Amino acid sequence: MNKKALEKYLLQSLNMALGSMIQGETSYTNSFTCQVKEDGFIFLPHLPSSYIIDNDLYQKIFLIASAALYPRYTLLKQNSAYFIPMDTDDMHIQRALFFPWKRGVSERLVIADLDQFTSSLTDDQIPIMKNLTINYSKITSLAIAGNSGSGKSYTLTYLLNILKPMSDLIIVDPKFDTPSRWARENDIPVIHPSQNRSKSDFLSEVNENLSQCLITIQQRQTILYNNTNHQFKHITIVIDEVLALSEGINKTIKDAFFSLLSQIALLGRATKVHLLLVSQRFDHNTIPISVREQLNVLIQIGNINKKTTQFLYPDLDPEGIVIPIGKGTGLIQIIDNESPYQVLPLLCPTYYTKGGVL
Repeated sequence: MNKKALEKYLLQSLNMALGSMIQGETSYTNSFTCQVKEDGFIFLPHLPSSYIIDNDLYQKIFLIASAALYPRYTLLKQNSAYFIPMDTDDMHIQRALFFPWKRGVSERLVIADLDQFTSSLTDDQIPIMKNLTINYSKITSLAIAGNSGSGKSYTLTYLLNILKPMSDLIIVDPKFDTPSRWARENDIPVIHPSQNRSKSDFLSEVNENLSQCLITIQQRQTILYNNTNHQFKHITIVIDEVLALSEGINKTIKDAFFSLLSQIALLGRATKVHLLLVSQRFDHNTIPISVREQLNVLIQIGNINKKTTQFLYPDLDPEGIVIPIGKGTGLIQIIDNESPYQVLPLLCPTYYTKGGVL
């Protein structure tokens, strides 16, 4: 379908669905038109109009166009109306609503041999989906959220395999589960609870390790002060089930844990010290707000609705986002200067090892 045919198709879809919503005004009455661009399409209202051009109208057009364009294009959801100025002196058409898109739909990576795939990667690249890769050097902290059985551990294991060659790993596993087994098989130390130890005692040990990481950050800052081009190896602090770690703990020790997490999240970027946090949810009892604000890779797996997305994407209404069905599917947002800022549908990689599918 060429550009002109796509514009005609979009106009027809909007005319049929919007007519009753905007008091019968359509493109046939010269009330609006559409323009297709390389990175999205423009809804151009002709003012004055009898309908209000606001966020409600924007979201209605998004819902209509999202379904109409799927699967050739994936519309990128905005939190509010996206206005752009038009290059014209005509007051009637000097503003428009812009709907960014990406071509096609999200496609899952299928990796035949995870070890071989990992060894082929270069330059701190973490492939997430086809045509979506994270540059780890531009990432401070990552969060994976999802209900039990949604595929969090499977996704975490994939990331651990990718990170192992490029980063030192400090793994905290309060459930003594999948990360501990992965660490044993890969000869990496893991901090886990043991018998005859209280939760507060275990969290105190975690705090000791976080404190050492903070000292490392300060040492690296001193090196950077004298040589801004110095390159450090990444350090990644991996904490599985953060909520299980901090729930029901002595307040003094929990406050110290939150304080250390906050300092690492705020200071770690320049010194390549990262957080990788996994939890069923990320409310204020799980991590401090200051840590959540520093997260720049946000992954929500499993059931997607307003309730499950309220912590990682507080301003997002997921209505209209086409999310595939199945395990390891959900939403992802990458906040850097390379990837689309908007939330995208996510299909986590399927990978094979010598022992089969993990």
